[in-house]
Amino acid sequence: MSGSGLIETEEQTALRAAVAALGRRHGRGYDRETLWREAGKLGYLGVNLPEEYGGGGAGIAELSLVLEELGAVGCPLLMLVVSPAICGTVIARFGTDEQRRRWLPGLADGSLTMAFGITEPDAGSNSHRITTTARKDGTDWVLNGRKVFISGVDIADATLIVGRTEDARTGRLKPCLFIVPRDTPGFRRSPIEMELHAAEKQFELVIEDVRLPADALVGDEDAGLLQLFAGLNPERVMTAAFALGMGRYALARAVEYAKTRQVWNDPIGAHQAIAHPLAQAHIELELAGLMTRKAAALYDAGDDTGAGEAANMAKYAAAEACVRAVDQAVHTLGGNGLTREYGLASLITAARVARIAPVSREMILNYVSHQSLGLPKSY
Repeated sequence: MSGSGLIETEEQTALRAAVAALGRRHGRGYDRETLWREAGKLGYLGVNLPEEYGGGGAGIAELSLVLEELGAVGCPLLMLVVSPAICGTVIARFGTDEQRRRWLPGLADGSLTMAFGITEPDAGSNSHRITTTARKDGTDWVLNGRKVFISGVDIADATLIVGRTEDARTGRLKPCLFIVPRDTPGFRRSPIEMELHAAEKQFELVIEDVRLPADALVGDEDAGLLQLFAGLNPERVMTAAFALGMGRYALARAVEYAKTRQVWNDPIGAHQAIAHPLAQAHIELELAGLMTRKAAALYDAGDDTGAGEAANMAKYAAAEACVRAVDQAVHTLGGNGLTREYGLASLITAARVARIAPVSREMILNYVSHQSLGLPKSY
């Protein structure tokens, strides 16, 4: 999915090629830790982070290319969505100088990893209903609450937790973000058994009287939703890139199979009943890729409002294109599509993730209907 200079720069096209070559060396049977370390040494993990802290000084556009190309050759790194994209971005934009010095160089070279905790059992990703609370106790903060479906907590050095403080002036609760080191007392995790084959595991977190120093707070406690959405828009762009890579991987396997598999006299790809659905899947992935690049460009240009709309649309389009591409790929291979040898059946479950997380397609349709079209809200 490379483009002309009007769509991608020469540097971005070169980055795609280099990352794809790295991914092909590791292949679908990749070891996550080994690939993570090598990608970090090559500067790919922190390509979006500031140069003064060891990053590449580029943007979410470049980081999304890294994830897409790794996914397109069968070895996606899910923590790219979380560690450099969400946490790295929030700390770079809102963190103190000390927080930037402490975390950004490690996030950039892969020697440090950070998870992100927003989803709750009763709130989902609705930041207005988050019940994890943070109260002041002297100069410390004390956190209490629960989180679910938090990726990679076991391999992360810390988790960026979204909580709420009480505004003394109004009595209203407002979101705030805290860096919680993995082994902090009262910060407990338990794995969630998933019907999903992924290198990164999902966890439930119990946060019970977790005491943190004042400098664990990222940014200003009065910043509220601004700093939260500074991380959520990149998350949507990166989820779109994750879906694009998966869809491209599945489509490539199906095309390869359709070119060589013969049942009668010709390869099955010569039949329009096989060829046309694969062509349609390719078109839909390309269209979703264009919206993903638009969203990344708007975010990197500092247009948070425009990026919010485009990032939601990109995530929606890429997820739908991915699900259809995977479904058609499995169908193209017939019985072989369900075998472990060909490695496509496991993508049926994985493709659904992009439709569900980090925000469901229905909530994106809600967003577009009332934010883009001006229709009244239903909730």
